[in-house]
Amino acid sequence: MGGFFGAASHEDCVFDLFFGIDYHSHLGTRRAGMAVYDKEHGFDKAIHNIENAPFRTKFESESVSMHGTLGIGCISDYEAQPIFIRSHHGSYAITTVGKINNIPQILKDVIDPKTHFFEMQNGEINPTELVAAIIDQKENFIDGIKYAQEIVDGSLSMLILTPKGIYAARDKLGRTPIVLGQKEEGFCASFESFAYLNLGYRDYKELGPGEIVVFDADGVKVLSAPGDKMKICTFLWVYYGYPSSSYEGISVEKMRYNCGRLLARRDDAQPDIVAGIPDSGTAHAVGYANESGIPFSRPFIKYTPTWPRSFMPTYQSKRNLIAKMKLIPVHDLIAGQKLLLIDDSIVRGTQTRETTEFLYESGAKEVHIRPACPPILFGCKYLNFSRSTSEMELIARQVINELEGETASDDTVRSYADPDSEKYEKMVQKICERLHFTSLRYHRLDDMIAAVGIDPDKLCTYCWNGVE
Repeated sequence: MGGFFGAASHEDCVFDLFFGIDYHSHLGTRRAGMAVYDKEHGFDKAIHNIENAPFRTKFESESVSMHGTLGIGCISDYEAQPIFIRSHHGSYAITTVGKINNIPQILKDVIDPKTHFFEMQNGEINPTELVAAIIDQKENFIDGIKYAQEIVDGSLSMLILTPKGIYAARDKLGRTPIVLGQKEEGFCASFESFAYLNLGYRDYKELGPGEIVVFDADGVKVLSAPGDKMKICTFLWVYYGYPSSSYEGISVEKMRYNCGRLLARRDDAQPDIVAGIPDSGTAHAVGYANESGIPFSRPFIKYTPTWPRSFMPTYQSKRNLIAKMKLIPVHDLIAGQKLLLIDDSIVRGTQTRETTEFLYESGAKEVHIRPACPPILFGCKYLNFSRSTSEMELIARQVINELEGETASDDTVRSYADPDSEKYEKMVQKICERLHFTSLRYHRLDDMIAAVGIDPDKLCTYCWNGVE
């Protein structure tokens, strides 16, 4: 995944840029960058690897040395960005969030075969560099951005820094958000709506699907009006969004609380306590506890001093252990207890199974698991989520293949998505047995959509039901 932030100010914008980017640290763990423009000194840029340290520590010197009245930056799980481009549009910097599924086709049909690209360490082309090459096929930024939005299969939101201002363009179906903030000194653009609040900005507007604007310190100009169709990612509310974030006017914390309430209404378990796997499961659990009357407790505490992000060293043999090391158990709240745990989702199931086995070893009588979303049946086609994985690694897919006695087709997999069907019940029971839970009940898709509270047609639910 990834997130970005941009600022335009009558004064130096680096302070706002530095902290605005840092507030996106929950969305990326590998690369981060800042690019600024100053009329006197021109462009400046810095990119660092943040796998072993938080953003702030890696960019502390740049927060002092860099200066500019215009700036953009990002945190990403993938390519290094922002990148600088020099073309017939002049010099500019660009950063993107999204996923491009049809890179080979674009290279074949759109880009001059004599054009060269720098390869990343994995041998792939930097997607942001490709987006810049697409934009440069047109005579101006507006047409170039529209062209990129049109031909990219997947999703694409971007910020472009030029000497005259910052272009902000939301994905054509609004799969990822962009929101603008305003204060006396200028304007900002952000993936996360909360990222600018403590910097003194107030809400200005949220861009609609496919909307393109350009802004400087004096104002915002709409260059392309938003489209009518939206498919924003529902998983942003369930897991990826920070609790204080809001998308389409719906706060993440409120949606998760609603999820927990609706989970409780359909449940018949009788645990002693309800707990959430921190951080994303906590609000779900509070909603469940308040609705059910079962006490909320914290048998796991997240160790934050040295685990502020999803740090993953290169010890792949210890991957699952490392991923849960920041969760410290409280034995007095586990021994002899019937526990109901709510996590945002079950993907592979490995960590959840190990957590459950640990709880039994620590004296728990029962461990009931309640994921806050339906079984994940399909890998995401539209966003580069770090939780996206090979479909064959998904625990639900593995169980379906076992039940079918062969590798199930997508149509067969879709038949397991109906929570009222016999197939669904068999799948859930099989997952429960494999992962050694006392009981397992997933959140229903219709209830999860109701917890969001916006038009279901505006939500992408592909990973749960395979519907595009």
